[in-house]
Amino acid sequence: MSAPPPPPPLPPVRTAVIGLGWAARSIWLPRLLRSPAFTVTAAVDPDERGRAAVTGSQGADATGLSVLAAVADLDPAEVDLAVVAVPNHLHCAVACELLTKGIPVFLEKPVCLTSEEAERLAVAERAGGTVLLAGSAARHRADVRGLYRAAERLGEVRHVELAWVRARGVPDRGGWFTQRSLAGGGALVDLGWHLLDIAVPLLGTAAFRHAIGTVSADFIAQASSRAAWRDDDNDAEGDGGTAGGGTDVEDTARGFLVTDDGRSVVLHASWASHEAVDTTRVTVDGSAGSVTLRCTFGFSPNRLGKSVLTRTADGTTRQLAVPTERVGAEYDRQLALLPGLLHDPAARGRAIDEARRTIGAIERVYTSARTVQEVRESAPV
Repeated sequence: MSAPPPPPPLPPVRTAVIGLGWAARSIWLPRLLRSPAFTVTAAVDPDERGRAAVTGSQGADATGLSVLAAVADLDPAEVDLAVVAVPNHLHCAVACELLTKGIPVFLEKPVCLTSEEAERLAVAERAGGTVLLAGSAARHRADVRGLYRAAERLGEVRHVELAWVRARGVPDRGGWFTQRSLAGGGALVDLGWHLLDIAVPLLGTAAFRHAIGTVSADFIAQASSRAAWRDDDNDAEGDGGTAGGGTDVEDTARGFLVTDDGRSVVLHASWASHEAVDTTRVTVDGSAGSVTLRCTFGFSPNRLGKSVLTRTADGTTRQLAVPTERVGAEYDRQLALLPGLLHDPAARGRAIDEARRTIGAIERVYTSARTVQEVRESAPV
């Protein structure tokens, strides 16, 4: 008896890109336009400069692309997926509008800025009968996948250390990234979300019960600390950090968290530091050994030459093989999974459940940091 024929290939996903800033222009639009699995039908941004930048930069690849000023102009019957890459404070509102209209959403991190926003997203997902998918590119790096495989041989995971420390990498200094009312926070919301996201496969569904933390801003006002590789429009040399709307967020956050099943997590996220090279470090301690990954997340050119993964057990450390891949390959890998996730009933609600845990941890670290600051300010001189 012959095998049944394979199912026909899925048609290209008709995709709208919402928000035409750096992330859309540098990460998502070029990949979507290159991939045969997607057809980019619309790009949306209320800012005329953003719309003009896209039509100019994408050239012939953007032929036939509708460039719109508002999400309301999208026809749900003509959109299979909306990739949302707007400023942080608009994530929830824009995603909720799209979900309620029945349009599936792929939302850049951070998925939400408060626990209340997470619940609003859950309501919108149910009301529209569709699905919210979340950006989690770091999980799809080859070296992180190698870390996960090595962690399976560690017995019970007891402790995880997560650090992403840039030498110089304050994004959009003076723009929305460095204004709390627009970004929701600084390095903790930005880099820390990525770090907590890669901890999900290591910790499973465990929630964070306790969290303490500190934040600081020793570097954010220094022109030399900016992320020059992003070429942000709002960032100006020599302005003392007052371009655009100024700065009122942290450049560094440190936290210690404990899950409800007794495992611990150390978190360190820094946009700038005294280090020479941008470095990401992840260590997993288990009952049968530990593994450590040293690499550089993101697109900064000031990076480690290669990823190094080691395993330590019984007093012996040995290096594990890690595939070499080009910078940004993790975004291609995640993008390739999206068409299947759109048709997976189990995907509904998953991103929101993870976002609840992540934003809950971030809120607790910020609350702890504010408490410490209040005590410091109230102490007698």
